[in-house]
Amino acid sequence: MPDKPISPLRQRMIDDMTARRFSEATRKDYVRHVRTFAAFLGRSPDTATSDDLRRFQLHMAQQQVSPWSINAAIAALRFFFTVTLERPDRVRPLRLVNEPRKAPIVLSQEEVARLLEAAPGLKYKAALSVAYGAGLRVSEVANLKVSDIPGSSPGTSERMTLRVEQGKGQRDRYVMLSPQLLELLRDWWRAARPQVWLFPGQNPVNPMTPRQLNRAVTAAKDLAGIAKRVSPHTLRHSFATHLLEQGVDIRVIQVLLGHAKLETTALYTRVAVNTVRDIKSPLERLGVNLTSRSPPA
Repeated sequence: MPDKPISPLRQRMIDDMTARRFSEATRKDYVRHVRTFAAFLGRSPDTATSDDLRRFQLHMAQQQVSPWSINAAIAALRFFFTVTLERPDRVRPLRLVNEPRKAPIVLSQEEVARLLEAAPGLKYKAALSVAYGAGLRVSEVANLKVSDIPGSSPGTSERMTLRVEQGKGQRDRYVMLSPQLLELLRDWWRAARPQVWLFPGQNPVNPMTPRQLNRAVTAAKDLAGIAKRVSPHTLRHSFATHLLEQGVDIRVIQVLLGHAKLETTALYTRVAVNTVRDIKSPLERLGVNLTSRSPPA
């Protein structure tokens, strides 16, 4: 069945996003949100009024759409009306919704060890060890290449860093790579001899998918007897929290995680139990014996 032709309006929006080097995932999401708005409207989105956009945001709220999804839709519509249609006045009624920020679920170091030991096979043990040992996002783990590993090309063996190519925000960065993790990755390479992708998918032409990693984590979690809700991203949360508890400067952790804003990294201070516990209260420095009996007032 032939694909439906793309309308000139949608093509113009895609071209606008391509010119600004938006990722493919972002382009697809923006197009999807504008298509959803058009379905709500019942006509071409370029005919929408400011009141139509206000009604659409109210509709999303009434349908219990999550704050994250509402804000994603607003970002797409703002781009469509401001850039593609050059009508910024239309989107003035749209307002971003405050997103409640929950403290991330974090595993203890003992739980991380049990999870990695229970990973289904060397491939997933290596992949999940990278997620925790280098604090990578699931997409960053899946898209690692053999060439990103030290020693894969001449003169790189002395650099104990792992190259993350085009991470979130399309930024390259280097992250820490421990000797133990490097040896595990080399064990995996010697066993499977991957050619391009460090962790190939079912079809070696493509990298493994985030969904495959999610399934591996679920299987390992169940086998390890861990009751918490765990995903590959939990390992990244645990990496950051454990570094913070070790006394690593939060700005260094920000760089390792590839966060654009320090406030995003600061979220981990809410779950770094050891850090909070080890801080000495200023009350202790007063030099006053508060436990002695005070004369009655």
